[in-house]
Amino acid sequence: MRLLIPTLICLTLACAAARNPNVILIFTDDQGTLDAGCYGSKDLMTPNIDKLAETGVRFTQAYSHTVCCPARAALLTGRHPQRSGVNRWTQGDMNGPRGINMALEEVTIAESLKQAGYRTALFGKWHLGAHQDYGPKKQGFDEFFGIRDGFIDNYNHYFLHHVGFHDLYEGTTSVKADGQYFPELMTNRCLAFIEENKARPFFLYVPFNIPHYPEQAPKKFAEPFKDMKDPARKSYATIMHATDHYIGEIVNKLESLNLRQNTIIVYMSDNGHSEETGNRIRVDNHKSGYPKGHFYGASGGGYTGKWKGNKGSFFEGGIRVPAIISYPGVLPAGESRNQAITAMDWLPTLLELCAIKTDPGSPELDGFSLLKIIASEEAKTPNKVMHWGWFSSWAVRIGEWKLISRGSWNWEPGQPLPKSTQLVNLNDPAPERQNHAITMAPVLLKLKKAHDQWAEKVGFTGK
Repeated sequence: MRLLIPTLICLTLACAAARNPNVILIFTDDQGTLDAGCYGSKDLMTPNIDKLAETGVRFTQAYSHTVCCPARAALLTGRHPQRSGVNRWTQGDMNGPRGINMALEEVTIAESLKQAGYRTALFGKWHLGAHQDYGPKKQGFDEFFGIRDGFIDNYNHYFLHHVGFHDLYEGTTSVKADGQYFPELMTNRCLAFIEENKARPFFLYVPFNIPHYPEQAPKKFAEPFKDMKDPARKSYATIMHATDHYIGEIVNKLESLNLRQNTIIVYMSDNGHSEETGNRIRVDNHKSGYPKGHFYGASGGGYTGKWKGNKGSFFEGGIRVPAIISYPGVLPAGESRNQAITAMDWLPTLLELCAIKTDPGSPELDGFSLLKIIASEEAKTPNKVMHWGWFSSWAVRIGEWKLISRGSWNWEPGQPLPKSTQLVNLNDPAPERQNHAITMAPVLLKLKKAHDQWAEKVGFTGK
């Protein structure tokens, strides 16, 4: 029967195409590699994420990026973030000096779906450049409510690094909602959007700002973990419970309107869990009103199992993330896939599911449609070589080998290597703990050559 699945998907898609499936793209923030029940976590409460897995396909080798900005550029454009100018932190304060903003020439999934007649909205976190001449409403989103930069205090809506600034907007109009919990505000906007557009095709991008620090959650979400001994895991479990709850609110709304069968849901995290446990207000008279010394960092309570690393690194714990696609009645349900996929693959996959062709003049995509993989666990991954870059650091993976380094360099066997260079093997008993750079010189050179070719192609200078 498995050999028939690709044909069945094609036949079902042919019938579904006339119905214009809705698309909901859920992007959690700093959710760890294995931090959901369906990924093996025994101490978290994630029934709604687990339900998506039960009604869809769960990926065990899904890769996003090491931090927020490049992950979002890759997700929305299907292209390496360096192509769009996102290789460093993007502009944060809309009212500050012009900084780095994702190039407007990029074609986002919102722009492609809007051109096909979809109503589009982003409620949550943008983090691809806050300048008023850029942003969601310049990149295909009819509606935007949320954070233009990277994170906020969930109750007073101030960015907390440095001296701080207010960051809650309707488009480019500042919104004052002091005391109201932001994840609930954005979820309520999602529910209203679904209700308003129930009779037409819609695309809803839901980039949550949680479980990212500060790990603030209403008290009700802490109750199930009152006896948990590890304070870091307790804090993380609480904010993950809140994250899962709001995901459930969105799915429940679809079900109440009988829209679930005609809605494609993609769920993924942007990077691994955060170990930024030292964040505190460093100045007097911070604009948020918080005193100097106020703690707002992460708990460091994420879980990666055998994998090493966390947010900010190119080890598996930094870039391997949970990911699920659910489209009941069309795609398989309750199955998992071990083929390697990336965040860039969702754009071509969703366009194919929606029977939307890209314009001939559209930018070249780096992602691949995943329909063959979704259809069969025996299909080969199209991601034979994978690349990441951020500031001067970079990584390349081919098969079980991954090369992690910094900057540009040339090397010959017998010469000293840059100290930052690590060649690791994902099939080692303790993956990524041993550096094989010297003993496996031919492999290192092969991966370095692949990186150099990619860097030239996408404009990654390592600076």
